[in-house]
Amino acid sequence: MKINRSGSAAWSGGLKDGKGTISTQSGALDAYPYGFATRFEGVPGSNPEELIAAAHASCFTMALSMILGEAGLTAEKMETSAVVTLEQQDGGFAVTASRLSLKATIPSADDETFQELAAKAKANCPISKLLKAEISLEAELLN
Repeated sequence: MKINRSGSAAWSGGLKDGKGTISTQSGALDAYPYGFATRFEGVPGSNPEELIAAAHASCFTMALSMILGEAGLTAEKMETSAVVTLEQQDGGFAVTASRLSLKATIPSADDETFQELAAKAKANCPISKLLKAEISLEAELLN
């Protein structure tokens, strides 16, 4: 099976004075604005790194749901956040890390099994495989 999903970006102007928009195939984002200030200066608005963070958090959580099911477990609730780090390096910028943080309520799960299954999901979710950055995970079982 092969699935293709798409996103697009448009840009007008120079790096610092230009303006761009981001769109997704699903329409979840439709010409949503982004620019230098939203990416590098903390101005409210979108940027590529927050989109990667959302993609990584959602992909990891779905992968863990599948892995839990294979182990005969079902999550009552899982909340995952991701922080993607963009750092200036020689020759430009690079995404250097994605830090996942998970809080989960999984009846019948013990912490050892939970940590093992969460690590498996971190290593095997498609977005983790895509990223060449260091990927870390902090997982907390709330039972």
